[in-house]
Amino acid sequence: MKSYIYPTATSTSRALIRYIIDMMNREPDRIFYFAFSGGTTPSLMFDIWAHEYREETPWMRMRIFWVDERCVPVNDSDSNYGTMFRLLLSEVGMPDEFVFPICGTCRHPSQEAKRYSDLVCSTVPLRRGFPAFDMVLLGAGDDGHTSSIFPGQEYLLSSFQPYEESINPYNGQPRIAMTGCLLFSAKKIVFLITGKGKAGVVYDILESGDTGPAAYVAHHAEDVDIFTDIEITG
Repeated sequence: MKSYIYPTATSTSRALIRYIIDMMNREPDRIFYFAFSGGTTPSLMFDIWAHEYREETPWMRMRIFWVDERCVPVNDSDSNYGTMFRLLLSEVGMPDEFVFPICGTCRHPSQEAKRYSDLVCSTVPLRRGFPAFDMVLLGAGDDGHTSSIFPGQEYLLSSFQPYEESINPYNGQPRIAMTGCLLFSAKKIVFLITGKGKAGVVYDILESGDTGPAAYVAHHAEDVDIFTDIEITG
């Protein structure tokens, strides 16, 4: 596990964008498959990406999927796809055929999880029998959840169904979450965690045991990098 620590959330976001661009530029003839998370932290990155790195990003070689989605309409501020579309994808003119959103307005989240699992399995190249994203971008909540897998839902980390329905235990909101079979098949896991309020989560990932879903993924995935503005000392 490698950690990259920067002074601010803005500089952390810029560094991660540069990291992604450089990764793609090292293999200029290849398509890259990405899965992105939502939330306020990547929203800052999306906005910076659209305005500062639009011209140098090889958009046509990106295929964009989602780690998780809240079951809300696309125009809801909670929609992970809707947020990325408004801040980034529409700004850079990303073709619809390269973007694969989870449907947040489905009446039966478990059915949408199955549909999206089948889509990912038929689109993303396989490795060891499972789709292998080139990079999965994760965040982490104050409680240590990631990919909409909350404490107490660790069974999703051992699921062989690529996506499953999960429930936010704090408000009962249904979600669709990437499970362990994809998280642990990814070629690269990147955590983007900013804000001093997340210091405990970053400490658990870097210094502690498998204290929650985010820490467990960080400790057991094949190749993990952490981008943060939080300095852990002592």
